[in-house]
Amino acid sequence: MKNSKPPLLTLWLAAGCAGEVPERPVPVADVRELMVSVLEPAAEAYWDGVGEILTEEGVHQFRPLTEEDWTSLRNAAFVLAESGNLLMMDGRALDRGDWMDHSRTMVETGRLALDAVDRRSADAVFDAGAEVYYACRDCHARYAAETLRPSDPRSRDGS
Repeated sequence: MKNSKPPLLTLWLAAGCAGEVPERPVPVADVRELMVSVLEPAAEAYWDGVGEILTEEGVHQFRPLTEEDWTSLRNAAFVLAESGNLLMMDGRALDRGDWMDHSRTMVETGRLALDAVDRRSADAVFDAGAEVYYACRDCHARYAAETLRPSDPRSRDGS
């Protein structure tokens, strides 16, 4: 006698093809909120990791000294890189041309920053910080020329 029940695998495959569409990510923050709450703090943390300050007493250098310092820099670099991806999400991307190019540049400079940290090279961290700055500056020149920094109340966009 022939079994009239379909095999379990057939039922499982049919259920998987029944039109279930995976959910798309839904932005929580708008672009400005993402800049103020995520990207700008990460950039500041990264930039503050390595540098020099000239004072009347002389040059004061600061570098990551502890494992915690390097971990903080690494975390900031990851946030920078992933922020570029967040900027490309539907609901945030302002266009599919320059906006996407600038966002991909942020991903690339974030990876450069991460590589510098992973090599434990303070000089490379400093140089990568310059690349992060240029990526921010170039995007702002195109999309937010009136914004000094997203969190700066002196920005001319009134936000």
